Amino acid sequence: MSTVETKAPDSKLELVVKINQPSTCQRHVVVTIPRAELERYFREAYDEIAPKADLPGFRAGKIPRKLLENRFRKTVADQVKSSLVMDSLQQITEGGEFSAISEPDMDFGAVKLPDTGDFTFEFNIEVRPAFDTPDWKGLDLEKTVYELTDAEVDHQLARTLERVTPGEAYDGEAALGDRLVINALFSSNGREISAIEEELITLRKRLSLADCIIENFGELMSGAREGDKLKTTVKVLKTSLNEAFKGVEVDVEFEIVEIRRVNVEGLNATVLQSVGFDSAEELRAFVRSELERQAEYYQNQLLREQITKKLTAGANWELPPALVRKQAERELQRRVLDLRRNGFTDDQIRSVINNIRRNSEASTQGALREHFVLEKIAEDNSIEPSEKEYEDEIQLIADQSDLSVRQVRAKLERTGQMDALRNQILERTVIKQIVDAGNVKEIKGDSILKADPDEAAVEFLVAPVSQILPEAKYDETTEDVAQEGNVKPT
Repeated sequence: MSTVETKAPDSKLELVVKINQPSTCQRHVVVTIPRAELERYFREAYDEIAPKADLPGFRAGKIPRKLLENRFRKTVADQVKSSLVMDSLQQITEGGEFSAISEPDMDFGAVKLPDTGDFTFEFNIEVRPAFDTPDWKGLDLEKTVYELTDAEVDHQLARTLERVTPGEAYDGEAALGDRLVINALFSSNGREISAIEEELITLRKRLSLADCIIENFGELMSGAREGDKLKTTVKVLKTSLNEAFKGVEVDVEFEIVEIRRVNVEGLNATVLQSVGFDSAEELRAFVRSELERQAEYYQNQLLREQITKKLTAGANWELPPALVRKQAERELQRRVLDLRRNGFTDDQIRSVINNIRRNSEASTQGALREHFVLEKIAEDNSIEPSEKEYEDEIQLIADQSDLSVRQVRAKLERTGQMDALRNQILERTVIKQIVDAGNVKEIKGDSILKADPDEAAVEFLVAPVSQILPEAKYDETTEDVAQEGNVKPT
């Protein structure tokens, strides 16, 4: 426990402050204000209202002091309490005993001014841990350099177009990544169980259905042409709700109705206009610039990971669970803003955020430790984001959305994300300064493009719950077999 007595010059408060440290990032503070200070604040408050007070039978400014005090005691007491608490809190936080990272946690309603004697109140507050700034100059770092090829740009362009167009009919052999319009007939002992009609499916290595996985789908379909029929078998999963077909192997016949492929070289005006571009060259240039931004993001992330790992090696401070929970959302906001400014799609951002949420506590603790260290370096070097840096960041975010700069700023301010934006700019500036002062060796990185998914998924039950047993007990037509449970997606 530490005790601090402060008496600042002029109108500042004389205080006795006792600070307990329950944990590294928590302080319990007890503040005692001498009676003389209470009397001074009361005098100043009465002096302020005396010229304006209005009581029947008295002219303004001529009300006897005793009557004034009796009449306005409660109002002035509330004002004095508020002023004493606010002024002392400001004086304490500016005194350098600790660096607060949250508002004081106190029950203001329970704070009472005493009729006699000193005024005492207490509060809890979360603070930045006290530590020596780690040596950040001359770090040995590896900077990953990505070489973006034309083939990667075309591949990313095709992925982009696949989200807005089904592609064009292709008269050739099917390959992984093509879109296939297929029919599928599932049967057991020669009797139809269920069927898929004209379903558009991306050709991947595996095809995942609701109750089975066709592991050899890519191998089966690759090289096939429109009109081809191909057969294989598949085993219904043991988790199927259809007791009769659990673990049963059934036959499946696929028919390729059509093969579709995105024609990157022959984009027509309609497709280009649907994505907001006038020419294929303009679209390709945009995709390249987005990939370059993402490559820079990955490069900076890898540098950041190296730097923060080195600088936080001894940062094993105990972080209160309440602080971690409170900061979790701020860390998510910072990451979203960072990803959005670097041109990542909403789907990509959701994937990153979902992963962070699944490991929320561990990732937030790590992010907090990193932020404390980077902010300490920023403080030592008087680094603080400028208004122009805020404007540039907001402009980048606006460029990735359908909102104007004014709308983006208003949204950030309304949702309390300006603090997250500030942290993002500050941390990136510090990281750059550390890199500039480090021993940096360049290494060649792999492609920034993630591999295509191995699996395509369709919501379809091969063996609906209403389906009959696989063994036929009497003759019946295909139309007699129940097909309930499979509604073709629109």
